[in-house]
Amino acid sequence: MKKFGITILLTGLLFSAPASAQNANIEPRVERLEQEMRAVQRKVFPGGSSRYFEPEITAEAGPASPPPNNTTSAVSDLIARVDALEASLASLTGRVEENGYRLQKIEDKLAAAEAVTASPGAQAPATTPQPSKTTAEAAEAAPDPERVAGVASIIMPETGDAAEDAYIYGYRLWDAKFYPEAQTQLKKMVEDHPGHPRASFAQNLLGRAYLDDGKPALASVALYENYQKRPRGERAPDSLYFLSTALVQLGKKSDACRVLAEMQDVYPEVASGRLADRVASGKAAANCK
Repeated sequence: MKKFGITILLTGLLFSAPASAQNANIEPRVERLEQEMRAVQRKVFPGGSSRYFEPEITAEAGPASPPPNNTTSAVSDLIARVDALEASLASLTGRVEENGYRLQKIEDKLAAAEAVTASPGAQAPATTPQPSKTTAEAAEAAPDPERVAGVASIIMPETGDAAEDAYIYGYRLWDAKFYPEAQTQLKKMVEDHPGHPRASFAQNLLGRAYLDDGKPALASVALYENYQKRPRGERAPDSLYFLSTALVQLGKKSDACRVLAEMQDVYPEVASGRLADRVASGKAAANCK
């Protein structure tokens, strides 16, 4: 849409100027800008619509000749706009390239970490130490053998109910305080079995695992989604309570009070029964009136 709007702007300006002003100095630059816009769109939206073409960017053959003395003010304005557009396009292209490089580096690191975690008994290939890495950084990057062994000791049950087994396995990881591993398992359980009754339990426990891992922002998203997508789920009221806890940690106490009030309004029996003590403690933590 941005390319379309820019093309209309340039076309309108060209038609508003005298015919003599539409000379070879302006038109090649406009064509080149449109080609570069298509190239940038291809970088930003790879694999998109067939409207996008291969980059057709080429350097200008030489410096453009100065405009004739009778150039109108409309054409001068057009040249200034084209200059500004070229500068903006160059900045955008540079940022796309930089972000693409940084994203690739992050993906490479994640792939390497997952490969090591997936094979607890395998040893990472020997590499030559890089001078730029300190001993502390190298130790942090290497998996903790004790942790790897601890995670491997957590067994997934096999009851014949895949959803139940997946939830219990995630619960055992959380109970053993392997919070990142529990988060991964619980997210997978919800993705694989979104309609199972245990999905409400798993999504709620995912939010708690984020809270226990010191990530209240992620916890608030997971907990609110459980309430929003499964309002009749067995752990929907619990998710509202833990959502208020996450909001308090984020410094949003007034929002936490509103969440607790909604919990009491939507689930009055649970709020005054099974979760009564937690509602009271939640209100105290948020300074609710």
